[in-house]
Amino acid sequence: MHQLKPPLHVPQAPASEVTRLRTVPRKAPGLHLIGDLHHCVCDARLMTDAAYLEDFCRQSVASAGLTTVGSLFHSFGAGAGVTGVVVLAESHLSLHTWPEDGYVTLDVYVCSYTSDNSTQAESLFARVMQAFAPADPHLHRVERA
Repeated sequence: MHQLKPPLHVPQAPASEVTRLRTVPRKAPGLHLIGDLHHCVCDARLMTDAAYLEDFCRQSVASAGLTTVGSLFHSFGAGAGVTGVVVLAESHLSLHTWPEDGYVTLDVYVCSYTSDNSTQAESLFARVMQAFAPADPHLHRVERA
């Protein structure tokens, strides 16, 4: 029989601070580009080699004029997929590969807090998607406000 743990106590901010936080207008519009890339025909290293994919993504970020602050890529074993993220000063690039299915999920999100980074996001997304050469891309564009 499992013992129930008491709920975690989360300190509450004073009511005056909660009210102040709720009245601050949002100042971080952004662009979120999402792709489900089916039937990819590409260099196999992009699908299975974490170090190769990380290097490609970091170079793509720089080419798009965005700023990498860190990255983490993980391989699921020889010939298996990779999951990875590049954390950007402007937000993130993430992707997951399934080489056995020729499938990749691609996610680029950038904030436009001080300047409009939409063009850079579109450039990064296009460069990465083009490298995977999907025969059947399903793309979504979300304007965040």
